[in-house]
Amino acid sequence: MTAQTQEAMSTSHILTLITPDEPGIAHAVSAGLLDVDGNITENAQFGDPGSQLFCLRTVVETPTDDSATVADAVRQRLLDAGHTSPVKLRVRKASDRPRVLIMVSKFDHCLVDLLYRWRNGLLQVDIPAVVSNHPDVAETAERYGIPFHHLPVTADTKAEQEAAVMSIVDEHNVDLVVLARYMQILSDDLCQRLDGRAINIHHSLLPGFKGAKPYHQAHHRGVKLVGATAHFVTAQLDEGPIIEQDVARVNHSHTAADIVELGQDTERLVLARAVRMWAEDRVLLIGDRTVIFP
Repeated sequence: MTAQTQEAMSTSHILTLITPDEPGIAHAVSAGLLDVDGNITENAQFGDPGSQLFCLRTVVETPTDDSATVADAVRQRLLDAGHTSPVKLRVRKASDRPRVLIMVSKFDHCLVDLLYRWRNGLLQVDIPAVVSNHPDVAETAERYGIPFHHLPVTADTKAEQEAAVMSIVDEHNVDLVVLARYMQILSDDLCQRLDGRAINIHHSLLPGFKGAKPYHQAHHRGVKLVGATAHFVTAQLDEGPIIEQDVARVNHSHTAADIVELGQDTERLVLARAVRMWAEDRVLLIGDRTVIFP
């Protein structure tokens, strides 16, 4: 068998691991991958002194296309080496595309950006549906060939609307829900059901400029920076573990409209980066913090 033929028959897997930090973990993982004739092509690791957790992301090429076989080999080596504490180990084929549901209200800048990146192969995910509490973005979803679900919501219908959202999540085996400027607060129950698999984007002017037109408020106060934050959704509003952030400079010549444009540009970039990093298994969640591997 030639080297080219052998390479063509190999499968790339992404392995992520979170476990109590002890000596020999990386050695045990490497031994398990060697047991399945694995060749490590990418590796990043981090020992968090605060939580005493060890985090690992490894890309490995193996002759087998069965990710469960790879995971079992690594898990057995960890057990053989005495690492019996709770371990969060996940292995998947790198070619598997996570399924992402996008939720949006009236502002469509983040939605359009995500769909553009998806259509052009810059975002390796599948998007089975777009959900909105307004009909405004239906045409956008249709233009990209994505099924659109208009699910209006009021205080009286919130429970039924969220049940419909979860029905779509379950029906399409959704891995991640992206709130791409979805301007509704999720109930505690829905936050719990989507724990660790929902990402939100918002401007970083909080808590100083709450409510309507935050960028206009910021302009009135003469801010010098505007930014955006992408984070996991939790029951604590806008306080979930942070995935990505960025800022843009503002000066005295910027109008309120200029600041809105800067803010929306930043929101687009930050959300796209967060979704891409999540889709590539570069985001590991440890308590209220994230480890982001490059």
